[in-house]
Amino acid sequence: MLELKVEVEPGDVGFDAERLARIDAHFARYVDDGRLPGWLILVSRAGKIVHLGVRGQRDMEAGKPMEANTLFRIYSMTKPITAVAVMMLYEEGAFELKDPVSRFIPAFGDVRVYKSGSALKPVTEPLREPLRIWHLLTHTAGLTYGFHHAHPVDALYRAAGFEWGPPHNLNLAACCETWAGLPLLFQPGTEWNYSVASDVLGRVIEVASGMNLDQFFNERIFQPLAMQDTRFWVDDGDSDRLAALYSPQPNTLQALRNNALDRIGRQRPASCLGGDGLVSTVADYHRFTQMLLRGGELDGVRLLGNRTLRYMTRNHLPGGVDLERFGRPLFAETTFDGIGYGLGFSVALDPVANKVLSSPGEFAWGGAASTAFWVDPAEKITVLLFTQLFPSSSHPLRPQLRQLVYQALVN
Repeated sequence: MLELKVEVEPGDVGFDAERLARIDAHFARYVDDGRLPGWLILVSRAGKIVHLGVRGQRDMEAGKPMEANTLFRIYSMTKPITAVAVMMLYEEGAFELKDPVSRFIPAFGDVRVYKSGSALKPVTEPLREPLRIWHLLTHTAGLTYGFHHAHPVDALYRAAGFEWGPPHNLNLAACCETWAGLPLLFQPGTEWNYSVASDVLGRVIEVASGMNLDQFFNERIFQPLAMQDTRFWVDDGDSDRLAALYSPQPNTLQALRNNALDRIGRQRPASCLGGDGLVSTVADYHRFTQMLLRGGELDGVRLLGNRTLRYMTRNHLPGGVDLERFGRPLFAETTFDGIGYGLGFSVALDPVANKVLSSPGEFAWGGAASTAFWVDPAEKITVLLFTQLFPSSSHPLRPQLRQLVYQALVN
């Protein structure tokens, strides 16, 4: 088990200690008034942990405290790990970014595109160009999520059993076959829509590598990076460490245990997805962010070339525009103004347009239970927020954390 502790005095890496203390004071109020069960916050600079805050409980009903080794469901923070895995295979020559997805999943060669009509009677048209690997990496594939509730195709996903996850009887290959049988929202490459694209990438990884996705993650990423606690489910010996999952009550916003979703992560899923499902710790994901900050290498282990990492964290939206101009104004684990999208990460283009303190070039993502991370190459900063409140849109935790971290940076 990785040890987690503060490694450097704030002043030695350009932080003001009193200003850093504002982070814990602010987020303590979320626990004290019952909006959050508990949280862990980690801030590092130049590879050294400068701030580690912990508050509240991992299980309020059982009175179990939040601890450094608490396990969390990280939901869509699985996606950047999938993107890294995809680009590792890319570096090995397994495919080109312009390759059709149908090379690995033939059913996507015949996919149709929504044109008009209702969910009961959609009118579709053929693809104008193939659905490609880069479309999946950038969420410009035309795929969707059933939970969006914004389009007739979303309703088709729900009718097929896909809203907050796949049907329990489908493995990843079967999920992809089902999605390929549903129409795309738009022609690939013409818009941005948060979707199951990373899940499809998980299947591409399986076919290209000849390994199950959980096996690939474990052997090629988690073991090399010493991420000992990151997996798709916890066994009985570690179940006590898994934080309970909560949701806000509609009127009071008090955190109330979500018993339906709390079962997630406590048993092996039918499908290990590339888009969500991993369980991890702050210590483990800190290792992952340090690898990203260092350009693909950590402690002598290189997963990616530094040029590949820089390429992934550039804005890949056509025309260099932000998500506000190119994306559909739906739920995503990022804001839209001044934010672009790379290969698996949001990318800060214009902090002024975003109206939150940050640096151009910062890349980030989050998860549906309010976990989040960002990496700031310009300032050599990485930040993690781990809690368990679903959905992540319940409170403005992420922008508040950014403003509090950057106001504490004085050199």
